[in-house]
Amino acid sequence: METFISRKRRRSSVSNEVPPQDPKCDLQGLTDFNEEESTDYKLSILISLHPDKDEGTLLETLLASEGSVERALECLKLPPKKRPAASATSYQSSLSSITRTGKDGAAIKQLTKKGKTVHLYTPEDIEAHTPCSIIYNFLPPEEADALLQELVDESPTYKTNTFQLFDRVVSSPHTFCLYVDSWGEAEMQKTQYVYDGEKVKDVRRSLPRMRDASHKVRETVNQEITRRIRSSPTGQKLHHQSPHPWAPNTAFVNCYDGPRESVGYHSDHLTYLGPRPVIGSLSLGVAREFRVRKIIATDDDAGDSGDSDAARKRADAKADAQGQLSIHLPHNSLLVMHASMQEEWKHSIAPARTVSPHPTSGNKRINITYRHYKANLHPRFTPKCGCGVPTVLRVVQRQAGNRGKYMWMCYAGYVPGKEGCKFFEWAVFDEDGDPPWAEEAKGGEKESSDAGEKFLGENDDKYRKGGGEGKGGALGSVDEG
Repeated sequence: METFISRKRRRSSVSNEVPPQDPKCDLQGLTDFNEEESTDYKLSILISLHPDKDEGTLLETLLASEGSVERALECLKLPPKKRPAASATSYQSSLSSITRTGKDGAAIKQLTKKGKTVHLYTPEDIEAHTPCSIIYNFLPPEEADALLQELVDESPTYKTNTFQLFDRVVSSPHTFCLYVDSWGEAEMQKTQYVYDGEKVKDVRRSLPRMRDASHKVRETVNQEITRRIRSSPTGQKLHHQSPHPWAPNTAFVNCYDGPRESVGYHSDHLTYLGPRPVIGSLSLGVAREFRVRKIIATDDDAGDSGDSDAARKRADAKADAQGQLSIHLPHNSLLVMHASMQEEWKHSIAPARTVSPHPTSGNKRINITYRHYKANLHPRFTPKCGCGVPTVLRVVQRQAGNRGKYMWMCYAGYVPGKEGCKFFEWAVFDEDGDPPWAEEAKGGEKESSDAGEKFLGENDDKYRKGGGEGKGGALGSVDEG
């Protein structure tokens, strides 16, 4: 720190001459890798060298310099009137000073740029440029820490998911687990639901602090949905979006242990969520980058149509060329992925060079994605393919002619060693996202409750007395959401 301070004093001179190089503080060494380092790290360098300037000024200068510490330092040497304004498309963004808005509130400047990642730091920027909203410091600090500890204790028993993708067997680069509200629902998940073409062997009952947090997530997410609809240009919900209150009944808990654990670009499965789903994602522990990019339609290029591995790679290459947006998710932040997110965007947790350890979780990030499974999309109602397996619900994302249409397809091909069949059927949903058999399925929730009570009655000693709770109950999970 003394070398930083001494260097600052030399650079704060009115002279624009570059001071002699201090071998103990090699600026070139600091800036050679600045494209890869976190914004916090770069900002800390600027604060150390310019403690006389406020943090906001230093951040804006860093943004205007496209994330380059060296260029930011050069700007800071100039008189204020010569300092460049933060008006260019930047590598990192507090976008209020970088983008202008029209009368309708729409952004005029395109944010993403070929080969660049634009970082969004404020709730206003996140809402304006993605179908997401964020609430920082969501839970009281002691509740967030207790929930994190509860899940950190569970996380060593989580497993990776293995599935088949284009004749290759792949494993998720992180671990996760599926939780539901009761042991009866857990048994139903294991015996009736299908994930990646197979039934789940292990499902857990939500832990006490998870259930407590779920009530608060439910209330906040419904408030966010209402606010987003009211502030939309039409003031109306989206076509196929459910008008009913969002009620989470399933949670996937993901664990990213260290900076290299990640998940690639994907959209969450719609099979049990239905069209235009909303997901509440609570981040705990280590802060990580949540990157998103809009899906680019490709049917203007006949060579890119289809669902082959090569077509996906070409589509991904086109999307990469468009750039991506990055949302930083610190401990105790709730990200709401609104309707249209899963149909029109992909998201990922990018690998990092380093992470800042959390006092409770060390290098681990724990993420709970709360979801609402619809009773009328229970596997007993959805179409089955020629393999006898309940089908997966997908949406056309790349072909502009059919973009936004939903389809039922064979799921068995995800199972290692199986090929699956060619089953295909266009899916039909009404304005509210309900399937044609919705009336028939209205008793689904009661049947679920009855099944849960029956299961508990048959396994009273094992579950009511705690034998199936926590780490002794189950070991795995099934989704990357």
